[in-house]
Amino acid sequence: MPKPNAAQKDRFMQFRPLNQFGRILALILGLSMAAGHTTAHEVRPAVADVAVGGAAVDLTIRLTLEPILTGMDLTGLADTNESPLADRYDALRSEDPAKLTADLTAAWPDLAPRITIKSGETVVLAQIVSLTVPEVGDISLPRDSILVLRADLPPDGSPVQIGWDQAFGSLIVRQAGDDPNAYAAILSNGSLSDPLPRDAVAPDSAGSVFARYIVSGFEHIVPKGLDHILFVLGLFFFSLRLRPLLLQVTAFTLAHTVTLALASLKIVTVPAEIVEPLIAASIVYVAVENILGGRIGALRIAVVFCFGLLHGLGFASVLGDVGLQDNRFVIGLIGFNIGVELGQLAVITLAFLLLGLPFGQKPWYRARVTIPASTLIALIGAWWTIERVFL
Repeated sequence: MPKPNAAQKDRFMQFRPLNQFGRILALILGLSMAAGHTTAHEVRPAVADVAVGGAAVDLTIRLTLEPILTGMDLTGLADTNESPLADRYDALRSEDPAKLTADLTAAWPDLAPRITIKSGETVVLAQIVSLTVPEVGDISLPRDSILVLRADLPPDGSPVQIGWDQAFGSLIVRQAGDDPNAYAAILSNGSLSDPLPRDAVAPDSAGSVFARYIVSGFEHIVPKGLDHILFVLGLFFFSLRLRPLLLQVTAFTLAHTVTLALASLKIVTVPAEIVEPLIAASIVYVAVENILGGRIGALRIAVVFCFGLLHGLGFASVLGDVGLQDNRFVIGLIGFNIGVELGQLAVITLAFLLLGLPFGQKPWYRARVTIPASTLIALIGAWWTIERVFL
């Protein structure tokens, strides 16, 4: 096969930028399809406190009721605006409590079988004890209703498992009681809790808590945290050299670890309507600085550290929802943080394999990869900033 001449090589190189830009789009937009960002329409996990007695089980569930009443499928969604039923959901947020209560009562025969309460091999149906729906307030924010259910159990003394349809979204199950070893887990994709014994606490080892929260931390980045993903990519595109990347990631990690702990312990509380626009703005900042260029220095590290403090506040919502007992909090916090770090490393590794490794040593890498990628990241971050402040 004849080798291409110089003119052919020149014509070929004219199209190489399209190749690199295609990879950039594949990386960023591909992650966009798999992840979501937090907005006023965010999909949050429901929290179920479960009290298992000898003859019955009681569930007190804090949930956003409107998506369930619309028939919205929350599987894989981070934002209700992604659903074709978003308009119906938004309309229900304006409905008064009496209307939502009536809607739930009418829909309950169809909804009850989708809430799994399993005693041994026997599946039992729950009945509504009460529903508390807040009055209509700021309809730009989800409202949390409290649904209390009860189900009678067979007299065989078998332990109870709890879960619900994956279309309802994630479910945090916490075994009620004062025992420091009380079971707590985040369930997704329709999975069931561990068997919860009657009139006792389910055994829940420190190792199992640690492993669960590693998984939860990883999932909070990939696939659920596109805003955090884009920030990490902003750090990656600053420089392919190890020292700048290591300094930035270390500063970011130390910072979000601090605020993750403080916010989870309720020592520091900052409203999401403040934190989320600032996180979006942090994405814009690092991307624009990448475009302008510069060397790693104290200012860049300080800025990344400050933005890491913001991202830690964003991470804290998961641990705050679970409400781990004091003696398990440190284990859960460490596991969750390790999961977050593994998620960040996965993002950096993917970016390096897709872009850095094949193109990083090319003289045109900055012009054809770093600047287009950072521009795209900056535009996404700018839109989120506007959306979270004004829309």
